Amino acid sequence: MTALILNLSPTIELTDEQFFQLCQNNRDLRLERTAEGELIIMPPTGWESGNRNSRLTQRLGNWADADGTGLAFDSSTGFKLPNGANRSPDASWVSQERLEALNPDPDKFLPLAPDFAVELRSASDSLKTVQQKMQEYIDNVVRLGWLIDPQNQQVEIYRPGRDIEILRSPTSLSGEDVLPGFILDFAQILG
Repeated sequence: MTALILNLSPTIELTDEQFFQLCQNNRDLRLERTAEGELIIMPPTGWESGNRNSRLTQRLGNWADADGTGLAFDSSTGFKLPNGANRSPDASWVSQERLEALNPDPDKFLPLAPDFAVELRSASDSLKTVQQKMQEYIDNVVRLGWLIDPQNQQVEIYRPGRDIEILRSPTSLSGEDVLPGFILDFAQILG
């Protein structure tokens, strides 16, 4: 099953609050909204993708707890990107400094792009669609992005102003200067 995309414009123009309420009223659905106002309804993943994503989020969260310079988020967290899109990366991280400067409402979507975003491609995801989403993150000031693609046994690394780097069957990956000291071991995630 693939994502369902509803083009609501110009018939329905959801405000940020209306989109937030739609998500709250339909908690069993994974909803995102493009910058053009399209509503994306994503199907649940299979158990293997769910387990991989759980391990990814756990490892990022463990590092964030030990590091203390920011917060890690799972795939249920909504971000309002500067281009107007509402996205929910599979795993993400935001620096504490940016959060404190913004002082966002903890019960609403974060009105910023994360510093770090990860998408874990599931069997139902179109590679092209996930690649476009990763580029959208980078275009909206995400400092580092990883597209983990178990189907092709590769990771695509996205950085602002640089070409996409593709690693085939990596065993681990560094969070570079965005997540200093974070090393993601791909055991049980990529394989």
